[in-house]
Amino acid sequence: MKTITQNLQTLKSSLKDKPHIDIVVVTKTRLPKEVEEAIEAGAKSIGENRVQEAEQKFPKINNIDKVEKRLIGRLQSNKAKKAVKIFDTIDSVDSLRLSQKISKAAESIGKRQRVLLQINSSGEDKKAGFKPSEKKEILECINMSGIQVEGLMTMGPNTKDAHMIAESFKKTKKLFDELKEVEGISIKTLSMGMSGDYQIAVCEGSTSIRVGTAVFGPRG
Repeated sequence: MKTITQNLQTLKSSLKDKPHIDIVVVTKTRLPKEVEEAIEAGAKSIGENRVQEAEQKFPKINNIDKVEKRLIGRLQSNKAKKAVKIFDTIDSVDSLRLSQKISKAAESIGKRQRVLLQINSSGEDKKAGFKPSEKKEILECINMSGIQVEGLMTMGPNTKDAHMIAESFKKTKKLFDELKEVEGISIKTLSMGMSGDYQIAVCEGSTSIRVGTAVFGPRG
């Protein structure tokens, strides 16, 4: 069985002709020693799904200061204050209300919180996020003083149909490009693609992928 180090090196090799793509290693449910190995192997960013798990795990990871800490799971508004203290970026901001909560929490500690806005480009009812048509709300978030919107994030639809996945990613890329044309807006990150569909996402313009299984292997 390949090691975490070998898996990460293989993943990086597969993207060697696309050096602009950031790899966020998804560490949810993984042991501190596993996360330490990924960091030593060259991981620059890690992604956690839950504030509580990260709060308990991060102090046990000896090399945690070497890596960017991202919250990629859905954030409950009552956990906004903790998330702002723990994470470098919050990549799952899915509503105007949550943006306001994060902005207020960040300002209260003198921080401007880096975030990504989550877009529900697949239209699935079970998925959170802004609709691509909700530009007014998205622009309101971008103009908030307590947050720094660095880009957009989306999750592909729950299907194995590559065409459907690609179409969903295309919608988010289109929105991303439209926002970049707005005067005064500077966004750089388009986070699309996970272990099962990152290759499609890369083809559709993703600048950041979120991978866990591809690095750590299947969960036991």
